[in-house]
Order: sequence, then structure tokens, then C-alpha cells
Amino acid sequence: MPMYDYRAKDPDHACPACREGFEMMRRLDEPPLTACPECGAPIVKIISAPALGRSKSKLDDRAKSAGFHKLKRVDKGAFEKLY
Repeated sequence: MPMYDYRAKDPDHACPACREGFEMMRRLDEPPLTACPECGAPIVKIISAPALGRSKSKLDDRAKSAGFHKLKRVDKGAFEKLY
């Protein structure tokens, strides 16, 4: 389920949670929230950067187990095999 960021439409008439903004995990088929779950103030959904959880070490481990090789450039036209 994706995480969505919400913030109060009018920070002057909002609780501390929606004034500063909060995250909520929601299913894709659910409509976006229109009111703060704590105080009922009107809120808007904010566009945020996605979290891409790929780590380079796991990618290297998967490539190595699949039989691929990783090369490191040591000089012009010369490469060293890392795995």
C-alpha cells in the first residue's frame, strides 16, 4: 500500500498533526482523505518524492548469484574483475 502525505488547507484552523503534515497508508482503490482524522479540519494531499528502497549491495548480490560479472576500470582500456 502506498503512503500519502496530507497537510491542512488552512493551518490557522488545524490541529498540530495536520498543521505540520502527516503520512497515511491507504489502498489505491480508496478515495483520498478530505478531513483530518484527529480534528476534522479540511486537508489536501501533497505530492512527495517516492521512496525507492533498492540498495546497491543487494543488487550486487543478486547479479553475482545470477552469474553476472562486475568489472572495475583500473586504467584506460584495462579492467579488473571484482566478481
